[in-house]
Amino acid sequence: MNTDYMATVYADLIRKGKKTLAQVPKSLQKKVKALLAEDNK
Repeated sequence: MNTDYMATVYADLIRKGKKTLAQVPKSLQKKVKALLAEDNK
């Protein structure tokens, strides 16, 4: 599965309060952090 897609899914789950960054696989954390940082701009 595409890692960009999975990062987006995890970012959405974090935004909804269903997951935390600690629950994201290490291989996706950097991309998820970047997506969440975009929300704050």
